[in-house]
Amino acid sequence: MNRLFLPADHAVEHALNGLVLSHPGLLRLNEDPLYVAARDRHPGRRVGLVSGGGSGHEPLHTGFVGAGMLDAAVPGRIFASPHNRQILEASRDAAGQGGVLHIVKNYTGDRINFGIAAERLRADGIPVRRVLIDDDLATESDETATGRRGTGATVLVEKLLGGAADTGLGLDELASLGTEFAAASRSVAVASRGQTSPSQGGETFQLPDRTLEYGVGIHGERAVGTLEHPGFEALVDRMTGQVLDALPETTGPVLLLVNGLGATTMLELQAIHSRVTGLLEERGRDVAGRLVGTFVPALDMSGFSLTLTALRDDWHTYWTAPARTPAFPATETTR
Repeated sequence: MNRLFLPADHAVEHALNGLVLSHPGLLRLNEDPLYVAARDRHPGRRVGLVSGGGSGHEPLHTGFVGAGMLDAAVPGRIFASPHNRQILEASRDAAGQGGVLHIVKNYTGDRINFGIAAERLRADGIPVRRVLIDDDLATESDETATGRRGTGATVLVEKLLGGAADTGLGLDELASLGTEFAAASRSVAVASRGQTSPSQGGETFQLPDRTLEYGVGIHGERAVGTLEHPGFEALVDRMTGQVLDALPETTGPVLLLVNGLGATTMLELQAIHSRVTGLLEERGRDVAGRLVGTFVPALDMSGFSLTLTALRDDWHTYWTAPARTPAFPATETTR
């Protein structure tokens, strides 16, 4: 059974057109090559911010285009990297007088295609740097040749970099800051049901009853193993402790993202949020900013992820800076 209500052809194009139709004052659509760009940016911004990746994770990245966050976002096919020509033209469009910064999740296809686009931009005389997001603890292993995957921290880094870019920082300063933001972030995800396969229907992986995929990827990548569901409290406690213990800073405030993977209700996510907040308070960690909702799904997967970013005092103003995009809840940036 295919649970997805998608057109047989050009699903990404139709969806992106619908997004722009819903937010005509914020976004403009470029159809060939396909990308979405912001209509406005802060007058002090000198460096354009561009991100992108496979579709199926909406509102990432296209929902975070707008004043205070991304200047352009490039969607690939479902769970597939965008083409380097899309990235090139979006970057040319978004570049400021100080160049363009690419925000790239750590997946091989994304790294390759953003890298090709960057080479062509440099050949055109446009300065470009890259920030690599690699927050997923499930792939933190010597056996993982590519290193940690990029997951939920992408939203937090895009917001922090947007606030920083609006202060007028240059390309090298933003690239250095973005690398620090990413290094201060860790995530882990769990699923009770795989997402629907857009091409074949049915679930992409099957789990026995009362079994969880612990450490699942946002494209439905299987974890190293499964576990028997330990119950709500034990599961949330384990995930929170694992992410918190992995942060490079052992004290101080954090940003918290409780993210649904597509089919998880707000009733569940807010219950998780409440539990996580209590656990953080027990460990003496103040929540300086929080996001709760579906921000980086894997189509319609049943599950959730937790992300924490250790927030330095001088980063707080970047988090609370104004942002106006289709999906970022600007009124929820502070405690």
